[in-house]
Amino acid sequence: MDFNLFEKIAQNANPEDGVVARFYDRSVKTEEVTKDGFPVFKNVCFVEIRIKDNPSEVYDQPATKDKFERFPVAYARYQLMKKQVKEGTPLEQFAFLTAGEVESLKIRGIFTVEALAELEEEKAVQLEISRERELAQKFLAASAHNSEIASWQKQEEKYRQTIAQLQNKIEQLLAQVKNLQDTSKTKEK
Repeated sequence: MDFNLFEKIAQNANPEDGVVARFYDRSVKTEEVTKDGFPVFKNVCFVEIRIKDNPSEVYDQPATKDKFERFPVAYARYQLMKKQVKEGTPLEQFAFLTAGEVESLKIRGIFTVEALAELEEEKAVQLEISRERELAQKFLAASAHNSEIASWQKQEEKYRQTIAQLQNKIEQLLAQVKNLQDTSKTKEK
């Protein structure tokens, strides 16, 4: 699991004392416009830098290569988040966690419900997130059943559409038969 890689990076890093960085994506308006006249936005990686002794001072700017190298642990956390969220359910969508618990998990390199559920029990105990892990496992077990139901519902909808198309075709054929019968009766007279 990627969490182990993040943990190794975090242990070997030499963070700057009193300086904390957080990489994140921000939507930025470009100079482009769509054919309808709406502005075009793109995601840009930003870095927020805070200094321990001066909490009101925050440097928030687009991230550059030197910031990635200066804050490798924060950048590794950002990359792990991007990868996990692409493959799973973001923690923010998990109603059983408070905003504080979500942020606490993110600091530990866990960004999705799936990553939380897959965490080894020993590691969850060590990080004091056993309850959260158990909730995530129960949620995924229940949602697996829901995905089966959703799959059946999609299949049923396809069947309904096919039945409606066939009924429509039968009505057209019956109308053609009636027209042919009417035409033949007219010719017989």
